[in-house]
Amino acid sequence: MSAISSTMLEIGTKAPDFTLPSVSGGNLSLSYADQSKGFVVMFICNHCPYVLHIEDELVKVANEYIAKGIGFIAISSNDIKKYPQDSPEKMAQKGYPFPYLYDEDQEVAKAYKAACTPDLFVFDENRKLIYRGQFDDSRPKNDEPVTGRDLRKALDAVLAGKTIPEDEQTPSIGCNIKWKPGNEPDYFG
Repeated sequence: MSAISSTMLEIGTKAPDFTLPSVSGGNLSLSYADQSKGFVVMFICNHCPYVLHIEDELVKVANEYIAKGIGFIAISSNDIKKYPQDSPEKMAQKGYPFPYLYDEDQEVAKAYKAACTPDLFVFDENRKLIYRGQFDDSRPKNDEPVTGRDLRKALDAVLAGKTIPEDEQTPSIGCNIKWKPGNEPDYFG
């Protein structure tokens, strides 16, 4: 289980648009979140121990904030030839309360400069990035409770029309996105 940190996309960046297939059928675009008070775009996958570690609390946070008008969109961008457990068929078995999309060509992950799973991006109602980073301080085997504290703080800020200072944003840590051979992004340096 090797870990990588998120790249910390620049605050204020406008959410890159996309249209991707949903595991529940059909395609979904970012316009899905247009009527939301804000929204989360999160890069996750089925097999990552970091995602599995926060999964139950992530669903609780999503349910709580969906009721408050926040949109949630999950995207998997992993190479399913090498990681078949992340295939759309297996993704559909998760039954999340939010759309779960598949980024087969990995271009959406690149547009967001996503690096790891989970990688979380919070946007305000104008599609401006106000937070990117960790769910909370908990990691597999570090004995910190899974609370969603950091994501909750960001979502409360969106609902209050406030921002989160950059020095209060901690990169997410997780498994690297499983890039297809030759498709690795250039934003890692």
